[in-house]
Amino acid sequence: MNACEIENRKLKGESGEMLDHPSYSLHTCILRESFPDYAKTDLQTTSPSQDGKIKFRLAGYPRKHNEGRVEVFYNGEWGTICDDDFTLANAHVLCRHLGFVEALSWSHSAKYGPGTGKIWLDNVMCGGSENSIEKCVSRGWGNSDCTHQEDAGVVCKDERLPGFADSNIIEVNENRMENIHLRPLSGAHAGRMPVTEGVIEVKFKEGWGHICNTGWTTKNSRVVCGMMGFPSQRTMGKNLQTVYRIHSVACTGNEAHLSACSMEFSKANSSASCPDGGAAVVSCVPGPLFTQGRARRVKLKPMSQVRLKGGAKTGEGRVEVLKGSEWGTVCDDHWNLQSSSVVCRELGFGTAKEALTGARMGQGMGPIYMNEVQCRGDEKSLWDCPHKSITAEDCKHMEDASVICNIPYMGFEKSIRLTGGRTQLEGRVELLLSTGSGVRDWGLVCGDGWTSREAMVVCRQLGLGHASSGLRETWYWDSSNVTEMVLSGVKCKGNEMTLTDCQHHSVVSCKRAGAQFSAGVICSDMASDLVLNAPLVEQTVYIEDRPLHLLYCAAEENCLAKSAAQANWPYGHRRLLRFSSEIHNIGKADFRPRLGRHSWVWHECHRHYHSMDIFTYYDLLSLNGTKVADGHKASFCLEDTECHEGVSKHYECANFGEQGITVDCWDLYRHDIDCQWIDITDVKPGNYILQVIINPNFEVAESDITNNAMRCNCKYDGNRVWLHKCHLGDSFSEEAEKEFEHYPGQLNNKIS
Repeated sequence: MNACEIENRKLKGESGEMLDHPSYSLHTCILRESFPDYAKTDLQTTSPSQDGKIKFRLAGYPRKHNEGRVEVFYNGEWGTICDDDFTLANAHVLCRHLGFVEALSWSHSAKYGPGTGKIWLDNVMCGGSENSIEKCVSRGWGNSDCTHQEDAGVVCKDERLPGFADSNIIEVNENRMENIHLRPLSGAHAGRMPVTEGVIEVKFKEGWGHICNTGWTTKNSRVVCGMMGFPSQRTMGKNLQTVYRIHSVACTGNEAHLSACSMEFSKANSSASCPDGGAAVVSCVPGPLFTQGRARRVKLKPMSQVRLKGGAKTGEGRVEVLKGSEWGTVCDDHWNLQSSSVVCRELGFGTAKEALTGARMGQGMGPIYMNEVQCRGDEKSLWDCPHKSITAEDCKHMEDASVICNIPYMGFEKSIRLTGGRTQLEGRVELLLSTGSGVRDWGLVCGDGWTSREAMVVCRQLGLGHASSGLRETWYWDSSNVTEMVLSGVKCKGNEMTLTDCQHHSVVSCKRAGAQFSAGVICSDMASDLVLNAPLVEQTVYIEDRPLHLLYCAAEENCLAKSAAQANWPYGHRRLLRFSSEIHNIGKADFRPRLGRHSWVWHECHRHYHSMDIFTYYDLLSLNGTKVADGHKASFCLEDTECHEGVSKHYECANFGEQGITVDCWDLYRHDIDCQWIDITDVKPGNYILQVIINPNFEVAESDITNNAMRCNCKYDGNRVWLHKCHLGDSFSEEAEKEFEHYPGQLNNKIS
């Protein structure tokens, strides 16, 4: 038995459990014995911070939200940790400090870039089970012989510790208040949704209580209304006599939750009175999405300077802001609940429930406009908040900021359900609607024309995240006695809050009768999101006159214009508009074909499998939107061509391999391969619009389908072609997009 084992035994009780000894572990002893130089250094348990406040964060580039350079806030200053003697055990302790369950790996030599400021810790040695880095052995705070080229980093498992209190996530102290809601002032309003005014009721472990309204202000009301999902409040003056638990509430108005305000609590089961007052009552003003006739009012809403993208639910997503005529993202440095709440209120929601960093709602495309945004919380627009303009070196899209806003409770999930599925995330769709006799009963939705867009709305209405699939046949889920079709002809844009907000038949008409042909969905907490690299299209476009004898395979796969059938084969040529397509998956899940390999179709001519009927549409449009030429691309080889640093390729088509596009990877269709073109042999010279649409039939669900189209101005003089202003269909403002449709140039396809 070596010295370490003997000393370790002395520190254990009879049960063999390690006693509470903060400065020693068997791991530490072994390090001392193995590396005698440790005896020469002043290794010690780190002493507590003078002000008692130690914080941790991840920084650097490139990184995701769960990895990065470890930075420590000690005695009022941020610093780093040296990688000398760093181990995975150290990383476990640090990841728990950061709110993750454990570490996956660690990095040395400033992999995420060198930090700044002090190097707070050096020669850190943890056993891995310590609940604080202060209980690990080190040189002590600020005692280091390292440079920032030796800064340590960690990669944490992307799983949060239950109940972890993050400054960007509201964690309510259950000893103070568990829940808050509004009780309508009269029974006549009890059934209306949303509840916009009423008595504030606070739930404690002992039951429900009220707030004394003595000294109650509109700032307090603003905070409560924000929690309930409303952007603003009205003055309310009714008093009710009751039992009070909370007194002397004093909010600044910018808090994201009532628990962050100053207040006094009466003891449990007490009946403290409210002198000269009554129960606090609020009256809130709902945003446009949550008012009567909301569909009509949303159309009348003025153009906002901010929007949310990529979220599964209403009121959540990646933050994008409008500058000039183009949308861009916000960098997550210093992103917090106050800044997030300004975004939420600007969009007609309440305060922010969470402020998310590290592109948690997917990476954006295009410019990044803002960095280090620091709002007070009362600004009207995010642009009014202090912030820095950034350069390409400051931030990347893997640092895009996101939010989850409080929204009013509408009870939408009560009128829809899924039945027959293996889990709560799947099943056939059943709606609770009024029948002809006025009785509300459950019924089915016709599966005709059902796509992933309709499935997106169902999953959103149920609060089950993104759609994974929209199914037109559900015979294997027929597990209930509901057989009547109550809705048909459903066509959704994909952003509606309920299925009945979508277009549908006024009278049910379903081509295929029977419950086995009703609509079904599979929901998921993550989804893919494909976007086209628009600048690459603009850079690679050219015209080729290709001989007919080289186009037999292309003709067989319908990649030429109809007039090619009357050509004098194999003599002559076809004029082709060619360009490269680079399709990125910026979502949170891999993009996979809807059909399994058993359903893929082999094409002998090009010797490849088609995994999707149509993967992309290529259209050449006149300025009034009329199609003058088109092309299409089946997904003959959907694979990972390249990936971002640190991301491994998963899909390769060779040898009947799996097809798909991994998150943070892209598939490149080069300009010089068959069918990567539009046949413009019959097109006259003139000005046109080139339009490319990915996943046009919505065969595969995505988190965002508004960015699937790309458009370019196109000028063709009969010999050459020019593209300019290539952009994703949702990257310009509505006004700029309208101007794009009527860009300067001769109409009627005449050369200027």
